[in-house]
Amino acid sequence: MINVFNPADGSVVGTAPDNSVAEVQAAITRTCDAFPGWSRKLAKERGDLLRRWFELVRADRLVFAELLVRENGKCLSEALGEIDYGLGFIEWYAEEAKRVYGDTIPSHAANAQVIVVKEPAGPTAAITPWNFPFMMIARKIATALAAGCTMIIKPSELTPLTAYKLLEYARRAGIPEGVFEMVTGNPKDIGQLFVSDTRIRKISFTGSTAIGKLLASACGNDLKKMTLELGGNAPFIVFDDASFDDAVAGLVSAKLRNSGQVCISPNRVYVQDAIHDRFVAAVAQKVAAIRVDQGLQDEFVVGPLINQLGIDKVAELVDDAKHAGAKVVLGGKPHAKGGLFYEPTVLANLEDEMRVAQTEIFGPVFAIYRFRNEEEVVRRANNTEYGLVAYVYTRDLGRAFRMSRNIEAGMVILNSGSVGTASIPFGGVKHSGYGREGSYYGIEEYVEVKYVLMAGLDK
Repeated sequence: MINVFNPADGSVVGTAPDNSVAEVQAAITRTCDAFPGWSRKLAKERGDLLRRWFELVRADRLVFAELLVRENGKCLSEALGEIDYGLGFIEWYAEEAKRVYGDTIPSHAANAQVIVVKEPAGPTAAITPWNFPFMMIARKIATALAAGCTMIIKPSELTPLTAYKLLEYARRAGIPEGVFEMVTGNPKDIGQLFVSDTRIRKISFTGSTAIGKLLASACGNDLKKMTLELGGNAPFIVFDDASFDDAVAGLVSAKLRNSGQVCISPNRVYVQDAIHDRFVAAVAQKVAAIRVDQGLQDEFVVGPLINQLGIDKVAELVDDAKHAGAKVVLGGKPHAKGGLFYEPTVLANLEDEMRVAQTEIFGPVFAIYRFRNEEEVVRRANNTEYGLVAYVYTRDLGRAFRMSRNIEAGMVILNSGSVGTASIPFGGVKHSGYGREGSYYGIEEYVEVKYVLMAGLDK
């Protein structure tokens, strides 16, 4: 069995199976064997089962949220937000199952009709990270099942308990064995089994760029379809004409979500010269007022990092920046609470050559840079191998459109620190991956397009 620990105090929250190779292979076989029957179900039948699952989970959303807090460390208000976010995908795709439309195309022959239909891609597999243990599962499985695919999922061994509870409620809703399967154990072994099994026709992965590249290379052997949502290095750009208070609030909210352990977290904060110093001071003042504590609180708090590797990485990046000449405006060291808590930190006087500018921080660290003009900040924002999301604050409409066009990212968020709902296409470019999750674009990742020519219609 795998012990699951509470990052706030190190206590054991529960256990998850440590599945053997044979057990994983058996689960893959169940996923593949269930595909023909599930794919032949009416879209409405699949949607009704997803809707039933949605209703059951929604009724116990607090139970899910409290479990999520204990195994992940984020605060309760964030956990409830994640539950609602994830439920949105189940609800959305319960309806979207009925809207996987095909086309008719004007025929190239007088006695024929051209029809385009969309068919489920086949049995699928997914690998999800620890930072959103509810939403990531809900988003992937709801999309796959709505499209008529079956899916086997490996959640992170750090946060598998919420995932298994979701599976439990799926069974209660009537989603059968095989249609939705789950395994936990050695990540490398399970990943290898997923990509090497020729019956699995698609892999969906959310995680690091390094692992994503390995999976993509392996999937190339069988030309499996893939959706990859990988690392980020998000720029957060504030022009001097922006709504100052809104920009400060948007940054703090976006950065401290899950203690900064989010792929869309602002990583490089660029603030225009005229407002830079005032902005740094305002951010530090706002952040200093937020308490650091374990997550089961009525108010928003900054929780612990997920494990020792996480806190070591943050500490190393901050120390490196300090040694390179950065100014520590706030924080800058592990929290006095000890354990996996790190002080919310504000750094200024930064340069683009520092490691903190080139690396996904994944912690509660505000790295703030100064810039002069639009051309400069576009160049600097794009000077990264990643391209997941970018944030821009400006009241100039022309500039807003120029920035949305010129920034190299799959998502550009103007005058807000909030990115996602079920109705938008989530995903990146460059080394942040490819494919989209959410919206009607997401379900397209799980279907194959088939062209049918019906000739001889004049006889």
